[in-house]
Amino acid sequence: MNEKILELLEAKKYSEIGALLKDMNPADAAVMLEELPEQKMPIVFRLLSKELAADTFAYMDGDAQEILVRGFSDKELDEVMEQLFLDDTVDMLEEMPANVVKRVLRHVDADTRKMINQVLNYPKDSAGSIMTMEYVDLKRSMTVEQAFERIRATGVEKETIYTCYVTDSRRKLEGIVTVKDLLLSPKSEVIRNIMETNVKFVSTHTDQELVARELSKYDFLAIPVVDAEERLVGIVTVDDALDVIQEEATEDIEKMAAITPTDRPYMKTSVFETWKKRIPWLLFLMISATFTSGIISSFEDALAASVILTSFIPMLMDTGGNAGSQSSTTVIRGLSLGEIRYGDVLKIVTKESFVSLMCGATLAVANFAKLMLIDRVSLLVAAVVCLTLVVVVLVSNIVGCTLPVLAKRVGFDPAVMASPLITTIVDAVALIIYFNIAKLLLGI
Repeated sequence: MNEKILELLEAKKYSEIGALLKDMNPADAAVMLEELPEQKMPIVFRLLSKELAADTFAYMDGDAQEILVRGFSDKELDEVMEQLFLDDTVDMLEEMPANVVKRVLRHVDADTRKMINQVLNYPKDSAGSIMTMEYVDLKRSMTVEQAFERIRATGVEKETIYTCYVTDSRRKLEGIVTVKDLLLSPKSEVIRNIMETNVKFVSTHTDQELVARELSKYDFLAIPVVDAEERLVGIVTVDDALDVIQEEATEDIEKMAAITPTDRPYMKTSVFETWKKRIPWLLFLMISATFTSGIISSFEDALAASVILTSFIPMLMDTGGNAGSQSSTTVIRGLSLGEIRYGDVLKIVTKESFVSLMCGATLAVANFAKLMLIDRVSLLVAAVVCLTLVVVVLVSNIVGCTLPVLAKRVGFDPAVMASPLITTIVDAVALIIYFNIAKLLLGI
């Protein structure tokens, strides 16, 4: 597609490009534009129809939007801003430099500017920061016919019209009614008789991850957002929730890999920025790992007396780290989904203890057979290694399952207590267990 468009641009066949783009999906058009050379992007964007251009602009990433905004004439900027929904406008402004933001705000009306500033003032990652104020509101005294008249009159400017929100004169949320309910009711039926009054809602300061979880739990297309006095101030739609889920999942994955989270895509992150994201944790983990060498040094005499013990250190450390990572990953996932709470810590430890004993015993039996048949070590050395294996897996699982829960309890992101940190802790613990069991059984 892009090659074809570039060929037509070279030939200055703009009408053919317009015809080619006319029926394109906005999301696909956004991807296509982002892959074009920067100098060609504004030219092709201007060939989109007015409505398609605004929808496409909303799907583009911040860098591409900034390129277009800088190249827009005042008239073009007016047209795009007029078509954008409020939440898309806020998302765009959050990623742009101050001078570009000022220019954009000059091209929106006073009411829209006020709403934008209101949303921008909500805490980052809160329901207020991702909501839109463009929803259909009805009154309980309206008839179905009057409700449809209001939807027709205002619905074009709203992000969704399927779910309508019933409010009183103070904008306090009283209920919801869907277009399906309205279609299946007589024209003369009053809204208060068909609306749902048991409404699920979130507050403006509710964490965005919890909002996304509520939408998923109840299969909502949108969820209302209220202020401290339960006045309706906006809604969060399912498409915004999907974006939140993707952002939070990406953030958790990066934290679990000991990388400082970022909002920028990998291919658009410079080498220097990537280095800055990774080096703090690498330095911390490297320094932490020096404790491991210190432990080995303190047991030099024991190792000198039974050199064969040295060859099993990597296996014991790796197995402990792997077991701890499995446990921590499971618990972190449960915490992020709301399946696990701090009060469940005793149940978690009990369950993981049984699981780790079963896993440790299985690994010990398999390892014992290898030690005796292949490595041909003495029975006592095999006993030291296998017993250590059971204890290390048990301790690793307990460390792996408790640290994320404790981190959540004190306000840290549980994802921080993931594989790299767990592995570093377990390595040191595994060595201490190993050498102490060796001293006890081998008398060294």
